[in-house]
Amino acid sequence: MKVLYAWLKEFVDVTLAPQELASRLSMSGVAIEGIEETPAGPVLDAEITTNRPDLLGHLGVAREAAAVLRAPVRTPEPAPREAAERADAVARVEIAAPELCGRFTARVLRGVKIGPSPDWLRQRLEALGQTSINNVVDATNYVMFELGHALHAFDLDTLAEQRIVVRRANPGEKMRTLDGIERTLTREMCMVADARRAISVGGVMGGAETEITSASRNLLLECAWFDPISVRHTSKALGLRTEASIRFERRADPEMAERASRRCAQLIQEIAGGEVLAGVVDVYPSRQPAAEIELTRRELLRVMGADVPDGEIEAILRALGFAPQREDGNRASRDSLMAAWRCTQPSWRHDVAREVDLIEEVARHYGFDKFPPKLPAARQAARRMPHADAEDALRERLLALGYHETVSVPFMDESLDALFRPEGAEPARIGNPLAEDAAVLRGSGSGTMVRALEWNLNRGQRNLRLFEIGRVYGFRGGQPVETPVLSLGAAGQARVKGVYDSARAFGLEDLKGDLEVLLEACGGMQATAGGPAWLQAGRAMTVALEAGKGAVGTAGQLARRVAERFKLKHDVWLAELHVEPLALGFEAHRAARKFTPLPRFPAVERDFSLVLDDAVTFDRVAAAIRALRVPEIERIEAVDLFRGGAIPKGKHSLLVRVTLQSREATLTDAQTADVAGRIVAALERELGAALRAG
Repeated sequence: MKVLYAWLKEFVDVTLAPQELASRLSMSGVAIEGIEETPAGPVLDAEITTNRPDLLGHLGVAREAAAVLRAPVRTPEPAPREAAERADAVARVEIAAPELCGRFTARVLRGVKIGPSPDWLRQRLEALGQTSINNVVDATNYVMFELGHALHAFDLDTLAEQRIVVRRANPGEKMRTLDGIERTLTREMCMVADARRAISVGGVMGGAETEITSASRNLLLECAWFDPISVRHTSKALGLRTEASIRFERRADPEMAERASRRCAQLIQEIAGGEVLAGVVDVYPSRQPAAEIELTRRELLRVMGADVPDGEIEAILRALGFAPQREDGNRASRDSLMAAWRCTQPSWRHDVAREVDLIEEVARHYGFDKFPPKLPAARQAARRMPHADAEDALRERLLALGYHETVSVPFMDESLDALFRPEGAEPARIGNPLAEDAAVLRGSGSGTMVRALEWNLNRGQRNLRLFEIGRVYGFRGGQPVETPVLSLGAAGQARVKGVYDSARAFGLEDLKGDLEVLLEACGGMQATAGGPAWLQAGRAMTVALEAGKGAVGTAGQLARRVAERFKLKHDVWLAELHVEPLALGFEAHRAARKFTPLPRFPAVERDFSLVLDDAVTFDRVAAAIRALRVPEIERIEAVDLFRGGAIPKGKHSLLVRVTLQSREATLTDAQTADVAGRIVAALERELGAALRAG
């Protein structure tokens, strides 16, 4: 919403410069994005939230400025010169669909001369980005920007029987709108019609057959109130978003309709001549009484933790239109703890319905900076969420490994989500999605992780390590299921090029190593080859806990066919683990931990360069060594892997390092040699291993 500084001053005495006013308005909750200089003067660009339709007019912004300045607002009271003949003797209005149109006012003007608008009006509209059309149309737009309520002018002589009927559209009915496009209408749409045909899409746009032209002389001026939901659906269905629909779909003020109509009639009379017939045809089937809201100082103190003087409270609420009346029996005692005010909800502030809403209005204009930061008193003891300790431990380890935590929006395109969805799970579809690519809740954490990697890679990030702890959603057997999962994503290099080191791309061994470090907190990890279809065959594994039963997740490289759907050209590595079994493993491992004093005696390392069949994995080597149950074996590590050269085809060389340490004495060479011999014998017997010569 663009706000003309000079126009604003017609409603309130603004003593601040435009820049200072913009700053004060922003601090009070009306965000001013910038100031632009125009021939009509400075223009403030205000960002208006959807719950504040009253700010889509200069009068509404003036009320906010008045509250900032603690000054009165000058609300216009238009009074056009009226002829003796009455408007209701010429025009008739019928609302056949009151659920779609809550109020309809019609004024009649005769003998109007259509022509260009005066310079002052045209300059103001152009400063707001509105093109000048003619004096009558410009007058309706001017009043819309002034009072925040949309109007429309019909050529009275083109209306059949000079009668207005507000009804639902007939199935298959068509109408050409002012933009020259023929629209096909549906039964759900609200139409303004005459005795023969539809002449306007209610709250959205008028029709071409009744528009104001240079030949028009007699006018019917419409100012109505249309149902916000109906206008929103109609605007979206027709692909037609207008200044009028923006205001009506946010719930415009129904009480403003008659005043805006009167103001527009007066303005047209001033710039286009003619006579205004007496009175107004006003059909208002369901007028609602104004609600009353009580504000007490006790609640203000409870919510905000600090006081606001009586005078400030009353000045702010009065400027905003709430008409506060002191109702406690101690008016003489200012700033009393028992102070209370009875306020009337203005018709333009449907968003203020409770006492806490009034407190917010007072607080934002008094200044949030004047309230000390203070947590409210807890009414019950706080407790941590289930498995919070396990999640913290996993999070700390991942951060130490160089991963960055992400928080993703859990909405996904259904076709992309289906690529990762577990077998047998039905998607959790959203009833009214904001967009087609956000139609389901994610059924897998890997889908949103790939999307996060894609977003970063497309913006120049190359070496990525990301993780997220979140929930995935779906239906199993018709029942909704929410499952907490841990998702990891990596791309780029595991080691960047340095003075002494060459660059190395991130690979499966890096992902497996990170998972091993991560799952040490849960008792250790086991991995077996294979995974879901969205992982690359031969570069995927199923992850389980050493002490657990069954798989806890999968890890590997994203399959090329899936990567192509996301237009990814880089290798992407993923892991998805269920948090529940990890948390149980963490708690069991933590409970089983025992204090062990640091060893007093030195450790001994022995390296074994083994030649193994390609089918033999390091896990099998480590398992064969552990099966010896030698208490001095502290650690088993894979140090190097080599293929080619003198190594026969179908085999590989694996360098395994075993750390030996006794807690009773220093190991002798004979003891070390004995353990090494037993290890070699076991590997030869169980795995067909051979020591590599040289």
